[in-house]
Amino acid sequence: MADPAIEASPYVRAQNNLGTLGLHEMSALLPDYMRMVSEGDADFCSAVAQMTQVEVEARTQRITRLRIRSSGFPCVKTLADFDWSFQPSVPRPLVEELATLRFVDRAENVLLVGSPGVGKTHLATAIGIEAVKAGKEVRFIDCARLVDDLKDAQSRGILKKRLKYYAHSKLLIIDELGYLDIDEGGADLLFQLVSTRYEQRSTIITTNVGITGRAKVFGDEVAASAIADRICHHCHVIKITGRSYRLKDVPTERKMKEE
Repeated sequence: MADPAIEASPYVRAQNNLGTLGLHEMSALLPDYMRMVSEGDADFCSAVAQMTQVEVEARTQRITRLRIRSSGFPCVKTLADFDWSFQPSVPRPLVEELATLRFVDRAENVLLVGSPGVGKTHLATAIGIEAVKAGKEVRFIDCARLVDDLKDAQSRGILKKRLKYYAHSKLLIIDELGYLDIDEGGADLLFQLVSTRYEQRSTIITTNVGITGRAKVFGDEVAASAIADRICHHCHVIKITGRSYRLKDVPTERKMKEE
């Protein structure tokens, strides 16, 4: 039995208990709120309510960061980071409407079309980050890696399981469709995935290929039409024109020489 003479003070026991429970924000705030209560600036219940609110917010932020990492985003981009003045062709009201995620609730798709470097991936990522913050399951993957993954699953006899994995995400972001050609087998696998998600889940696709170039990407006009038909039905299409962000700071004379 502990000797009362050497027993830890209530403050030390409270600090230890908060640390053991992993309530580190509350532990750090405990001295400030003890002072506020003792000086009459807050009553006990108000102090506890404020301390727990800070802890809840910190925990929510930690969980969101973990979910963003596990979703596969190459980096964290937000709409606040986007340079609207550099890309005036981007319909800002539409993008901001998409960021409300109502299109996800309606199982609609988004197609971002434009040359490399114009901000397609940035916008897709920013919308995806908003979806993660809203508690929705999001998966981000570039098209070539997606096709390779599905081919690998098919070779190991687990294609159905892998299709279910991608189909389950409330929002699937397929980046860089069209940068590499897709063979007939890959086109068939992509069609299966798109068909599984059709009118059930939302998909965002970034691509540098317009309608006329899709047959070349998939190597088959029929496959291209079948995939496009399901993607473009119930779809918001955003065409971005303009210069690449990667060249925005390159002097004009140098750009002309490079071209």
